[in-house]
Amino acid sequence: EVLQPGVAVPHGPIGLIGAGTGLGQGYLLWDGSGYVVHPSEGGHADFSPIDELQRALLAFLAKEFGRVSSERVLSGDGIARIYRFLAAAGFAKEQAAVRGEMAGGDPAAVIARHGLAGTDPLSVKTLEVFARAYGTAAGNLGLTVLASGGMYIAGGIAPKIVRRLASGAFMEAFRDKGRLSSVVARMPVRVILTDDVALYGAAAVAARTLTD
Repeated sequence: EVLQPGVAVPHGPIGLIGAGTGLGQGYLLWDGSGYVVHPSEGGHADFSPIDELQRALLAFLAKEFGRVSSERVLSGDGIARIYRFLAAAGFAKEQAAVRGEMAGGDPAAVIARHGLAGTDPLSVKTLEVFARAYGTAAGNLGLTVLASGGMYIAGGIAPKIVRRLASGAFMEAFRDKGRLSSVVARMPVRVILTDDVALYGAAAVAARTLTD
């Protein structure tokens, strides 16, 4: 799913970020004959708030964790934490029905479903806060590796909320980079929708190994 067409530079660096059970990050560099994937632990870098609401979220989470990494916010558990923060802050009253669904299943999935459907103001706001923070992190990685070849959004969450990522907070935050906003505005941004993309990657590495 294309979020921003951009203008890909042939053989340019590629950034990869994916929120799911945690926050994975990586990047691909051209070595003259193909792309080589490099790992990263960028998901464990410090969460960096960009507005008053996110600063309040950071303070809320710091009471529980002390140091707050990006993964504490940008993950399935992070979605539930944002929801708890907004409820505690009095943004909207928690609906008993939604709370009951969360108790009997995956809280992040329940929040995402109600947020996308617009059936619970607290869930709607949770997805907005999550999408904005996710866009900021993706844009930061894009700048860090100068992802002129494109940014790819992976992980289990993005395909489920791709409609929300395609409009509004995510791309606004991705492009909001001050003097370098024009740089990230040129980067292609795409969401990977394939569930088993990791298996394709492993198969590609295995195939090259056997060929070599």
